[in-house]
Amino acid sequence: MTRILTAAFALMITASIAMAHCQVPCGIYGDQLRFEQMLEDEHTISKAQLQINEIADGEMSAQSINQAGRWVTTKEEHATKIQDTISAYFLAQRIKPDSEGYTKKLTAAHAVIIAAMKCKQSADPETAKVLEKAIFDLYRAYEGKEPAFEHSH
Repeated sequence: MTRILTAAFALMITASIAMAHCQVPCGIYGDQLRFEQMLEDEHTISKAQLQINEIADGEMSAQSINQAGRWVTTKEEHATKIQDTISAYFLAQRIKPDSEGYTKKLTAAHAVIIAAMKCKQSADPETAKVLEKAIFDLYRAYEGKEPAFEHSH
């Protein structure tokens, strides 16, 4: 019995850490924070793409191959974080079918997911710019106003 309780407790802790936000009806939401986190992830993706390209343009060595691999992994992780935030936070909890502008919000959220996927598929820095624009477009659709973030590359 003790093993089962310990395993259940460990699973609960791990599951809550992995989620963008819990999926209980707590009513505590940090929409602004989620947008800021997605923009930080996008900034990391952009930096990773620049580093990958810089390494690819240089002399190949075991160290540079190792660093490129690490940058690719970082790029992938941050793109996945954005996709998870859209799915687990916005689509599962915040964008309601009966809300005003529902279709516009869904379309904008989908554009963010697609742009993050494109960042995974490419080292072209242009994909990060498209992702940034998609996040800002989602903000406009979701909040109904222009974004006011301190975010720049």
